[in-house]
Amino acid sequence: MAQMNFGGVTENVVTREEFPLEKAREILKGETIAVIGYGVQGPGQSLNLRDNGFNVIVGQRQGKTYEKAVADGWVPGETLFSIEEACEKATIIMCLLSDAAVISVWPTIKPYLTAGKALYFSHGFAITWNDRTGVVPPADVDVIMVAPKGSGTSLRTMFLEGRGLNSSYAIYQDATGKAFDRTIALGIGIGSGYLFETTFKREATSDLTGERGTLMGAIQGLLLAQYETLREHGHTPSEAFNETVEELTQSLMPLFAAKGMDWMYANCSTTAQRGALDWMTPFHDATKPVFEKLYKSVADGVEAQRSIDSNSQPDYRDKLNEELRQLRESEMWQTGAVVRKLRPENN
Repeated sequence: MAQMNFGGVTENVVTREEFPLEKAREILKGETIAVIGYGVQGPGQSLNLRDNGFNVIVGQRQGKTYEKAVADGWVPGETLFSIEEACEKATIIMCLLSDAAVISVWPTIKPYLTAGKALYFSHGFAITWNDRTGVVPPADVDVIMVAPKGSGTSLRTMFLEGRGLNSSYAIYQDATGKAFDRTIALGIGIGSGYLFETTFKREATSDLTGERGTLMGAIQGLLLAQYETLREHGHTPSEAFNETVEELTQSLMPLFAAKGMDWMYANCSTTAQRGALDWMTPFHDATKPVFEKLYKSVADGVEAQRSIDSNSQPDYRDKLNEELRQLRESEMWQTGAVVRKLRPENN
């Protein structure tokens, strides 16, 4: 484990150089890894583990997701089983179900958590708020986490490109004395670029804050506010969308993703530089109270409870689909669909 300096703060980081794939394989050579759930994270993590030479099986209930697993090469009765069978065979149970599904499937998984096994998550939700979820593991198993900082699709795509998606890792319970090695070996096995240390609680609170904030909720709200302002002042849908979304995602994001916001500023016009520097503080001051309110709602468990309550409603899926339909059919994103078709690579 190396100590890296991030902006003056030292953090524990594990890289592929100090913990190579061969070492990960050696640590887990006697383990049977069962990936439970084949939705968002399951495919990427299980396929990467399989391609990296680990002994991995999948546990999934019958249905469309089961058929997807079959299409991806998992063989019923050999590497694809029911959740119960997979948990029974496993020494490491990777619980990659959605937060709502973890709550409902937990009574099925728990009896198979016998002494010495490891219970793995990629999100701290179920453990952090276990007073609400009921997910309380027995004391004689390792409880560990590797949380890729992106979707399972990105994890798989980057793996196939020979790259790695950075992940956080945490150990909630070390019953065997092997929890650290198991955790890092799994992190390397699923294709992490590097792994940085966290806790279940910090991961859960930062993840929920990020999703509701700059990663999804805040960015949609900010984009919509600018788009609406331009439209209300007579700009066309195409112009408003290009100035709000297209230039951000296609031109500027790749620049600051590669070399940082400071580098992007330095490589824009002087007019853009001046405007950005002048206006970043008003935007910061206007949104900081919203982020503070959001963080408090997450830390206090309000957001977790809201998620649990909404997902437990029998008509939740219908309501969700209706909200997503309204977003999809809004003028901004209908314009986006047209703009994407006009990109040179699509012509």
